[in-house]
Amino acid sequence: MSIASVGFEVAKIGASEFEFSDPYHVALTVHWPTFVAGVFSLYTLITSLFAGLYLLQPGCVANARNPPDYFFFSIETLATVGYGVMAPVNLYGHLVSSAEIVTGMAFTAIMTGLVFVRFSRARAKIVFADVAVVSQHNGRPTLMVRIGNGRTTLLTQTSVQVNAFINEDTAEGGRFRRICELRLTRGTLPIFPLITTFMHVIDNESPLAVFDLATLSESDLRLIVTVQARDPKLGAFVYDHKSYAASDVRPGMRYADAITVQESGLVIGDLTRISSLEPDTAFGDANPEKHFEGLA
Repeated sequence: MSIASVGFEVAKIGASEFEFSDPYHVALTVHWPTFVAGVFSLYTLITSLFAGLYLLQPGCVANARNPPDYFFFSIETLATVGYGVMAPVNLYGHLVSSAEIVTGMAFTAIMTGLVFVRFSRARAKIVFADVAVVSQHNGRPTLMVRIGNGRTTLLTQTSVQVNAFINEDTAEGGRFRRICELRLTRGTLPIFPLITTFMHVIDNESPLAVFDLATLSESDLRLIVTVQARDPKLGAFVYDHKSYAASDVRPGMRYADAITVQESGLVIGDLTRISSLEPDTAFGDANPEKHFEGLA
C-alpha cells in the first residue's frame, strides 16, 4: 500500500488501503467520486437482489409482467415510495417487500449520516510557501517557513511544529532515520489573520548544523511542517501539513514582502506572493564549504 498524504510517498507491507472490516473508515477516507460510485453500486446491488427474490415466485407482485417490472418495483419499495400500480399480493410478496422496506430505511439513514460527516469535517485551508529558505536573521543562519491563512476569517490558537528526517550512520555500521524536532523561536500564535513566518535558528545545537551549503540540496533531508489552529466560525480545531525535500530548501534566499500597509492603516496580505523569494545579500560572502554553524 502506498501513502502520499505527507507530501512524499512511502509503502507498507501487510496493510490494506481499503480495510473492509472497518467500512466506516473506508467510507470517510475515499475520494468523493469513489464514494458516490460506491453508494450507487451498493444501491443497485440491493435493488437487484430483492428483484431476484420477487422473481423466485412470479405473480407475487400485482401487474408485474417481466423482470424490469420487478426491478423497478424493488426500487420503489426500497425508497418506500409506492405508486399504487404494483403491489405485493401474497404472503411471500409481503414478506420480501417488508424486508426491503426495513433495508431501505437503514440504507437511507446510514448514507445520510456518512454524507453529513463527510461534509461537516473541518478543513484548515492553510497556504504554505512552495519552498523553505535559510537566510541570515539577527546575524545567525535561520531556517524559515512561511504560511498563510487561506480563509477570510481569523484563526486562533495556532501552533506549528517543524521536524526533520535525517539519516545517520550508527557506531555499529547501520543506517538509522532519525526524527528531530526543530526548536522554533516561536511556535504558537494567539491569532493568525494573514501571513506569518516561523523560524529555527541553526546554531551548534541544531540538528541542521551538520549540513553545509554545498551539499544541503543533495542530501536526504526531509522537513515536515504541521499546523494546528482553531477556527472560531466552525468552533473546531483544523489541521494541515506540508513536506519539504532538501531540494525545496533554498539557502541564501529570503521571502519577499507579501504584506503591505495602506495609508489608511489597512493591512493587506497577498497570498499570491507567499512563495516569492529574493536573494539574501548577507549570504553573499558565505563560503559554501562551511557548515551553517560557521556562517554566523
